[in-house]
Amino acid sequence: MDQANPFETPRTYSLHRAEYLVGLAVTTGLIIAHFGEIRWWVAIALFLYIDLIGYIPGAIAFKRSGGRPIHKGYYVAYNVMHSLITQAAVAALWCWLVEPEWALLVLPFHLFGDRGLFGNFMKSFALPFEPVRQPGYLRLLDDLGLAHPKPVGHAMDPVPVGHVPAQPVLREPQEAVR
Repeated sequence: MDQANPFETPRTYSLHRAEYLVGLAVTTGLIIAHFGEIRWWVAIALFLYIDLIGYIPGAIAFKRSGGRPIHKGYYVAYNVMHSLITQAAVAALWCWLVEPEWALLVLPFHLFGDRGLFGNFMKSFALPFEPVRQPGYLRLLDDLGLAHPKPVGHAMDPVPVGHVPAQPVLREPQEAVR
């Protein structure tokens, strides 16, 4: 919503995702336009390595945890591998060490698809690895008079990971200004 309150309402979340759908459309168009010039084994490997390192280990750990917190390293791996900065560095290194090629389009294609189609953004340590509706967010939507999003459909309802409730700040009463 703003710098002091970085939550998104369902509408702004949809608009945020729409921006990535534009990127997905552009990369899809470029992939189609250069279809015959793409080394597909390279493209498939580049597409898959992001999730093989950044998502699948954390998803397995989450499933095995039964709703208990999982190691924060899984979050870091996900965020590093699903970063446009990281993948731009990978593409730059590939261009320098191997050669510039159209197969590199699958890097932004993967990230734009994750964000635009599936709504997967960076993972916060304060939330479960897989998306689960949080009571605090639902209360925020209630306060704003907005409808709740549909449930994701996990068999369990994990609690936020590492979340420590804020302690109330005790302040001295201020004297009236004269």
